[in-house]
This record gives sequence, structure tokens and C-alpha cells, in this order.
Amino acid sequence: MKLPFFFSHKQSSPLIINNLLTPSWVLGWGKIDQTKENISGHDPNLIIYHTQPTISTNQKIIIVGDICLTNLPQLQKKLDISPTTNPNQTVAELWQNCGLETFLLLEGIFALAIWDKEKRELWIGRDRAGGRTLYYTVKNSTIWIAPRLKNLSPYHSKELDLIALRDYLSCAFVPGERTLWQGVKELRPGKFIHFTDKFETHPQLTYWQPQTQVKNANKPIEYHSQKLRLLLDKIIPEYLPKNQPVGAYLSGGLDSSCITALIAKNHNHPVHTYSIHFGEKLPNELEFSNLVAQHCQTQHHILEITPDDMWNNLPITIANLDDPIGDPLTVPNYLLGKLAAEKVEVILNGEGGDPCFGGPKNKPMLLNSIYGFLQEEQQDIVSSYLSSFQKCFGDLSKLLKPDIWEFVQKQPYVFESDLNSDADYLNRLMLLNIKFKGADHILTKVNNMTRANNLIGLSPLFDQRIVELSLEIPPKYKLSGADEKAVLKQAVADLLPETILTRPKSGMMIPVNFWFRKIWQRRTKNLLLSKKAAIAPYINQDLIKDWLNYQGDTWRRYGIKLWLLVSLEIWLQVNRK
Repeated sequence: MKLPFFFSHKQSSPLIINNLLTPSWVLGWGKIDQTKENISGHDPNLIIYHTQPTISTNQKIIIVGDICLTNLPQLQKKLDISPTTNPNQTVAELWQNCGLETFLLLEGIFALAIWDKEKRELWIGRDRAGGRTLYYTVKNSTIWIAPRLKNLSPYHSKELDLIALRDYLSCAFVPGERTLWQGVKELRPGKFIHFTDKFETHPQLTYWQPQTQVKNANKPIEYHSQKLRLLLDKIIPEYLPKNQPVGAYLSGGLDSSCITALIAKNHNHPVHTYSIHFGEKLPNELEFSNLVAQHCQTQHHILEITPDDMWNNLPITIANLDDPIGDPLTVPNYLLGKLAAEKVEVILNGEGGDPCFGGPKNKPMLLNSIYGFLQEEQQDIVSSYLSSFQKCFGDLSKLLKPDIWEFVQKQPYVFESDLNSDADYLNRLMLLNIKFKGADHILTKVNNMTRANNLIGLSPLFDQRIVELSLEIPPKYKLSGADEKAVLKQAVADLLPETILTRPKSGMMIPVNFWFRKIWQRRTKNLLLSKKAAIAPYINQDLIKDWLNYQGDTWRRYGIKLWLLVSLEIWLQVNRK
């Protein structure tokens, strides 16, 4: 299989972007075999593959990374350097002058490594929201670091982290610093690590984390919506390309519609919008996306995705992810990116609206907190949260092999401390969605699928300034009863048709349950029930057989669970080669 992993940088990028679309570098720090080929920037204990590092003017600081900064002009002015200086060089000069404070000064998305030649110290850091990823592992007294999990394949075993496997089956993504590979960690958003010449792993340290700090709670919703609108009007132009068309994913929901409207308001070049459906006989939201496209006068494109499109493009989609993501939207994201790449180089999306402003997926947990005491067997808060994903959490004792279940069942979940904090209940859920679902599912999925198509994908509602402001807004203005995202609706009310502001959100429903039952059943049996299946050592295949025969599928959830398992199987096949 030939996979489009790496692409060249496009000079007409919206923000000044360097090496953002080709994050193939690998850095080794420790006892290095210097006989390797394709090496750049090496010193006795440091080796950098597949990229040319950037060196500061005093020759002491070496930088490698994927860096896209919204405050690049301000940093260049602070350093009194040319406005044409690229982001990596700017960061090298900034670290030369400011050291560790550099992480606090950077605004945007980045995953980078800094080597201080004089002090013989290595630092790695990641942006606040998790717009880019960074992974690391240790092999033979050498720490290996890369922005893509696949790049570390030569340096770790092929043994699975069983706790990460449990978490994937529960959530459809791997949350926190674990990855599915044993011994490979992910640097968390807003964190950094300082490595010394002892060549040992060190704990992740925090330079930023989202915190609930409600302000002006006595002010009316109009006050908060005006603040939000002012910030949106400032941020959106920063994300738009200069002198070229731009794209936007448009589902017809509030989040994608408001981003589309703000783009149309601030961009003087063609705006292309993109929507999907799964056939005329199946439910869709084209009525609403068409309405917004017409209202904003965009060039609208609609892609029909067939069951064969979904199945046949799953391997290439999975290959372009890091950890697996068992969300059926991964393939539509990939296919829509492929279509968008024919017209634009930059595409924006509305991801971030739900976690930041109280989307409807918080409702099940809120209802459980209110009415859970009426149930005879009330779930604890962690179990309730995991059940709300509606994946395989409730099936784990039967789905996992007995010895694996015995090992993982007593291991804590990464969500526990946040769920048991003293913050307002809705804000607790929002913080979890920003920290984990945002970084480990949403941003990773969208970014990798756009990057696979040589697109620059940007998520303005996950901008750190939007995240910080959202956590200052009183919860009552986010989700109150049936009214969701009230403050966001009011902020953009003048830009959108009333129908979009008042319609209930239904979400993008992909008919995987119908397709598994009517079209994919035989293919899935061949894939998942084989004795040679990659999941066979971990998963009870008899239970999968029951799911494929739709025995007891009262809530029609088997399709989602089967998609999650098919995604895992393909991920294991692709990544164990």
C-alpha cells in the first residue's frame, strides 16, 4: 500500500508555517549509533533524522519542530528581528533570549524540541490545545522523540499497552499520555519535559492548563456574548490565507455555520464550503448546510459517501492516524479533505464548539447527576462518564479475554481526578472534553486527515484564547435546560439565519449500523473472526459473532461497536508490518 504520509510545504500558507505538513523528523538523545544514514544536526549524544535543524545566531540553540504561531509578528518585534524570519528561527532566537519562558510566549500550534548545546540539555514542548502531537520512548539508553507515532516504530516493541486498549474500547480513542504501544508516551498539551545528560525519562511538567475561572457571573448573557464576538472577530482573520481562496467544513450545525459566516465576513476571496451525505434515502442535514452556504454566498460542494467508499478507504484513513480512532467520521473527514484539496490549500472547521460552549453531548451526564439517585443501582461518576460515550465500556468484562480483564479492571482511568474535582459539574465535563476528547480525538482526527491530503486544517474554536474565555463564562449561559451553547448563538446571531440558531443539533449520523447489518456483515466476519486476526489474542471473538448476528441489539449500538473493532484490527495490521 502506498500511503501519502509526507508532503512539501506550501509557501502561500495563512499563518507563517514552516515544515508543518511534513512532520517526519525523529530526534534521538543518548547513546547514539552514529553510523546511521540520513542524519542531520548530530553531536555525540544527539541525532536528528529527516530534517535540517534551525540554529540560533549564537550557535548554542538547536530547534526542530512543527510550528505555526498566531503571534509571530509580535515575537519578531519583541526580538527586533526581520518580519520575514521563519517560525523555527524565531523560536530559536526567543529561547536564546528567554529560555524556558519561551513556552509561555508562544501562541498557536506547535510540537518542538530545543537542544542547548552549551548546557547539554534537551527540552520538548507542545501547544496548549493539542493542535500538534509529540511522542517519545526509550530504547537502549536513548530517548527517541517524534511528532508522529509511526516514526518511532523502529524504537519500541510491538506489545500493546493493555490499559490503553481498555481505554480505546471505552472511548473510541486513547486518552492521556498512554499510547497503544507499550512504553511509548504522548506529551500532553500545555506540557514540556526537560531531559539532562543522564539520558533518563522525566515527568511531564505543566506550563499551561485549562482552568475554570468564572468571571462577571452577575453580568447578563449579552455582556459575555459581546466579549466572545469581539474575540472571534479578532481571531478568525488571523486564520485566513492571504490572497487565495479558503475552505470550510459545513455540516449545517451551529459551530461550522458560525465559522463559515465569520470567514465570509472577513475574507475577500472565494470561500468554498463542503458537506456530506450518505445517499438520498438516508437522513441528512443538507437542508441546513445549503441554507448557510446560500446565506453566506459560498461556493458549496456536496460529497455523497457510499458504503463502499467508507469500507475501502478505512485502511488509508487508519494509516494516517497515530493511535486508532474508532469514530466513523474519520473516513468522511479523509474523503472530504481529498475533495477540498482540489480547490483550496487551507480549510477551517467548527470543532471546539461543543467542548467549549456546552454542546448536547454533555446532557446525558447532567441528567444522570440530577436523576441518578432515583436508580436502584446508581453508577459512580467515572462509570457514568465512560458509559456516556456509548461504546464498549459496559461490555469490557465479556469483550476482553479473562486474563486481560482481570489485569485492567482495577486500573484507574485518567479522567478520575477531573471528574471528582470541586468545579461546577458542567465545567468539569467541559474541561474533560477540552483536555482529552479535544486533544486525543477531535484535533488529532481532523489534523491528520487534512494533512494526509496536503491541506492545512485549522480549528479556531480550539484557539487557546477562545478556550480561556469559554471557561470564564458562567455555565448557565452555555447549557441551560434545552438551550445549548446560548452564549455562542447570541454572539453570532446577526450572521446566521434564525433556523440555524433555533434548530436542535442532531449530529452527523453515519448509518454504520445499517451497513454492517445489510452490506458489511460478511466482510466483517472474515476480518474479525479469523483465528489469525490481530485482535484475537485480546478480544472474545464469540461476543463479536453475537454482535454480527445482531442478537440483543435493543439500542442499535452494535454498528458503532463493530466499527470501533474493525478500526482497531486494521490499525494493528497496518502498524505491525
